[in-house]
Amino acid sequence: MTPTRSRTRGRLLAVLLTLGCALWAASPAQAWAWWPPYPNEPTTDIVDSTQWGGQAVALTFDDGPDPEDTPRLLKVLRQNHVKAVFCLWGDHVRQHPDLVRQIVAHGHTLCNHTMHHDDMSTWSPEEIRADLEETSAAIREAVPHARIPYFRAPYGAWGQTPEVAADMGMQPLGWSLTVSDWNTPGTDELVQRLREGITPQSVVLLHDGGGDRSQTVDAVARIIPELRSQGWYFTHPAWRG
Repeated sequence: MTPTRSRTRGRLLAVLLTLGCALWAASPAQAWAWWPPYPNEPTTDIVDSTQWGGQAVALTFDDGPDPEDTPRLLKVLRQNHVKAVFCLWGDHVRQHPDLVRQIVAHGHTLCNHTMHHDDMSTWSPEEIRADLEETSAAIREAVPHARIPYFRAPYGAWGQTPEVAADMGMQPLGWSLTVSDWNTPGTDELVQRLREGITPQSVVLLHDGGGDRSQTVDAVARIIPELRSQGWYFTHPAWRG
């Protein structure tokens, strides 16, 4: 290698290293793209905080995909440059595989939310594993080789599911804030509950399926710009408990 080419490569490496350090110093949100989001093996701990600290929020959506509300939600998230976690209900995945492909194409993260949304709190490990394997298989029928880093138990009825999920490579995902959007209290009320309930490193439980979630989508469209104006940023839940 000539001295000139060696110096050129050295200068390029220095620029890249400087840029990486600058992004890390600027904010964890900007650094996200520079560092692997899932660096460790999952644990049986149920995570309920964000990957990064400060005024961080992670939005998670359960029970989809839904042909009415999921596309609207994806549009809202895209317009606001927010990535979220979608906890997929296996039956709905099989009904709407195209929506799963859209979720992945938009750069969102997938979560196994069981096949039939059953309460697994009394199930045996063998029964749990069979269900989670069926759900992941349904997701990968829609999106081959899809990465599914999280598992969330329906109703928060965990039982022995954390041990099984971790053994299958999925981190159990809880939440620190729920606004009971399944009761459809009205968009204004949901916005107020989000406004009052979000604290630093919140993992927020919302829904894009399992019923009419139009109020949830409208509330998300309103709250994201408001939070951003107050210095909040959006990131992923923690990977390891």
